[in-house]
Amino acid sequence: MVSKSFRTPAVIEVRNVSKSFKDTDAVRNVNLRVDSGESVALLGPNGAGKTTLVEMIEGVQCPDCGEIHILGKTWAQDEYLLRQEMGLALQETRFQERLTVEETLGLFASFYRLQPERTHEVLHTVQLQNKCRTWVSQLSGGQRQRLALGIALLPRPRILILDEPTTGLDPNARRDLWKILEAFQATGTTLILTTHYMEEAEYLCERIVMMDQGQILAEGTLAQLLDQFGEGDLIEFVSEGAFPAEVARKLPGVLTCRWNPDTGQGRLTVQGIFETLPGFLELIKNSVCSLTSLECRRRTLDDLFVAMSGRHLDE
Repeated sequence: MVSKSFRTPAVIEVRNVSKSFKDTDAVRNVNLRVDSGESVALLGPNGAGKTTLVEMIEGVQCPDCGEIHILGKTWAQDEYLLRQEMGLALQETRFQERLTVEETLGLFASFYRLQPERTHEVLHTVQLQNKCRTWVSQLSGGQRQRLALGIALLPRPRILILDEPTTGLDPNARRDLWKILEAFQATGTTLILTTHYMEEAEYLCERIVMMDQGQILAEGTLAQLLDQFGEGDLIEFVSEGAFPAEVARKLPGVLTCRWNPDTGQGRLTVQGIFETLPGFLELIKNSVCSLTSLECRRRTLDDLFVAMSGRHLDE
């Protein structure tokens, strides 16, 4: 076992960071460590503090208190160096509409003094080679986001930060971007992704940090979060007639039972669906109520978030 004293220095280290805007505490005493090559999702609803946190990591905002170290350096002392090591893709990027895709990438490549060959490489990486002579104004939403990603990738950054990169995209465009990012992760670049899509966090990131109201609620791999906070599978149903909730609570494997007599909506939290479902169906068969809807499923990140914050991720 390696001693903690010999632990590899963090690529990103956030220590006791807070940030307020007038009467709003956007980020409250946050601590976060990201190691080299990690893919980390900041997951939470709008207003959770995700964007403010990454803007401080990016050097766009300054924390009111606390420290942020990137590659062992700070923005105050080493801004020029850090700009070379970090790629950013925002939720919405404004381009010169009358430039072509190739011209746009070439313009940003010139800021880094890169050769034209790098522009061509990135065009293929983000799958825009067939659009290289197309004006930016003629690109779809998904293509514009791929262009923004390409700009972020130009300098071969050691750290890539994506702020809500697929918000507003249709499902196909979202998955296209996921595939590009999945391939890029093989290069070992450290990735921080903010999102309120739990599927995106699960697909792209090995560690998930759940945020709400400026604080970190929990963090870990998906399996760790489900083990720690997500005890039990779910049997959800809608019934007509009086549901025998007291009897249902005594079924094998039932952990909790909730039923709303006004709406007929109910939920059993169970140790295992296969253990409880036969008895549940037999109970319905022998009662005065009937089912109009039934769904059996594992807990999701959204379920965990509701349990911890009382809010859904898409709120």
